[in-house]
Amino acid sequence: MPIKDTNGDVIGVAQVINKLGDQPFTKLDEEIFSSYLQFCGIGLRNAHLYEKSQLEIKRNQVLLDLARMIFEEQSTIEHVVFRILTHTQSLIQCQRVQVLLVGGSKVSFSRVFDFEANDLNITEDGESRTSPFESRFPINIGITGHVAATGEVVNIANAEDDPKFDPSIDEGTNFKHKTILCMPIKNSSGEIIGVIQLVNKFNDLPFTKNDQNFVEAFAIFCGMGIHNTHMYEKAVVAIAKQSVTLEVLSYHATATLEDAQRLRGLRIPSSAHLGLHDFAFDDIHMTDDDTLTACIRMFLDLDLVERFHMDYEVLCRWLLSVKKNYRNVTYHNWRHAFNVAQMMFSILTVTQWWNIFGEVECLALMIACLCHDLDHRGTNNSFQIKASSPLAQLYSTSTMEHHHFDQCLMILNSPGNQLLSNISSEEYSRVVRVLEEAILSTDLAIYFRKRGAFFAAVREGVCWQMDENRELLRAMLMTVCDLAAITKPWDVEKRVAELVSSEFFEQGDIEREELNITPIDLMNREKEDQLPLMQVGFIDSICLPIYEAFALLSDKLQPLVVGVKKNREKWLELAMDESLIKIDAEETNNNDNSPKSNMTDSSSDVSATESTTN
Repeated sequence: MPIKDTNGDVIGVAQVINKLGDQPFTKLDEEIFSSYLQFCGIGLRNAHLYEKSQLEIKRNQVLLDLARMIFEEQSTIEHVVFRILTHTQSLIQCQRVQVLLVGGSKVSFSRVFDFEANDLNITEDGESRTSPFESRFPINIGITGHVAATGEVVNIANAEDDPKFDPSIDEGTNFKHKTILCMPIKNSSGEIIGVIQLVNKFNDLPFTKNDQNFVEAFAIFCGMGIHNTHMYEKAVVAIAKQSVTLEVLSYHATATLEDAQRLRGLRIPSSAHLGLHDFAFDDIHMTDDDTLTACIRMFLDLDLVERFHMDYEVLCRWLLSVKKNYRNVTYHNWRHAFNVAQMMFSILTVTQWWNIFGEVECLALMIACLCHDLDHRGTNNSFQIKASSPLAQLYSTSTMEHHHFDQCLMILNSPGNQLLSNISSEEYSRVVRVLEEAILSTDLAIYFRKRGAFFAAVREGVCWQMDENRELLRAMLMTVCDLAAITKPWDVEKRVAELVSSEFFEQGDIEREELNITPIDLMNREKEDQLPLMQVGFIDSICLPIYEAFALLSDKLQPLVVGVKKNREKWLELAMDESLIKIDAEETNNNDNSPKSNMTDSSSDVSATESTTN
């Protein structure tokens, strides 16, 4: 009788012979036997499914083990390929296994690794091999090249009968190709990065479909392993190149010992002589050496040199290196950084706030002021993003400020410039944390995000000794110092504003010529006549509120508010003059002199003024 499964398919035959007593099999015997065989069919099918599931579990376990072995160490491509070769040969036993890595074209191979069944038994100086042999055997370019080019799997039961096989590769050798299984190795993107070829399965058996499926699954892990190792090797090379580049840049970016010794020999004038406590300070008549000696004086008067055991020559060299790392751009250069540091020094000393911040935070703030625009390129964060610069790819927010901080750390860690080398590890960590916060705070986007909380804190009269409140105060203080030119006497403010606008217009020119975009009004050279009005808007929206808030914290800072308001009046006068000139020009060119026409033009000017101010 047939044995059938639950689907009615015949899966076997059962036969009983010679019933005892020489009696024939009866109809009842047939019914009993038939009923019994139904259970046999179910049992056999279940046993078959169990075997298949056990085989699949074993197969998956082997693949997981292989994946772990491939990915657990990606030191070199040779090491990974050696693991692939040895495990492939042990799982599907054959005489040879080859891994061929694709070169520049799909039919050429950059490297060829091969493995024989007895290679594991060969030792060199008593040690087992950890890397594969390369290019010992001839390449059957017909088959491997076809697989590399097309991505097809080739399973040949008899090599001599296949037209793609080149029999000449066996000539002059004691080896004969019989059965071949060859398939592509792909990376995670599906690109062919190599070929794996198995030759002559043991016992002269052909490679089965199961062998093919297994190697195909294994090849996926091989592809990921080889691709990841390639990426790892590239990363190692890139890190090495970066290390060499940083070493070279560090050498060329730091000041020489001779320059430091020269600066060390200069006389350091007093703060009173230099006018460093004056909010109206102007560096216009100072030489670069004067600015450097003034920085040393500020560090001395704040007792930072003595308190943190600074080597005086290292301080001189560090200052020279910081100055050297400012580019020769129109505004965001060394002179701007020096002026920001001077304003920080004058505020800390005039208000006695150095008592609130303490020596560690004062040190961090002074370093931050001098370094807050290091390596500025004369373009802002928005430009970096529009131009898809490498800096914008590194930092998606506060792009330039992050770069300034990185440059600051690079100089502080350069030989001969290690200003913080004599402080404790706890103080060093604290300085670096405050330093990063302070430099990032010079991004006006962060200022706008924090100023609401600051104004509320000023109104409520919070305790500034608390860490979180003091951090907020430091951030706002950096903005106050960064924008301090707006508080200076009119001749200083006007000169600085012209420098800032020139740098903005230079960026606008680049945006128009290289990026093919129309710059915003602030950076549009064609809107230069609107500069006074834009300055009024800048003072009203950004400057005046923060200086008024600081004046509430200390009446010693009231002169800053007075300076801002005076400059606002001057800019407003210029804006009015520009408007009158514009109206006169329009009236001259206007053929219709009716009062209605003049009123319409005047209204348009007012509307434009309001729009620009907003």
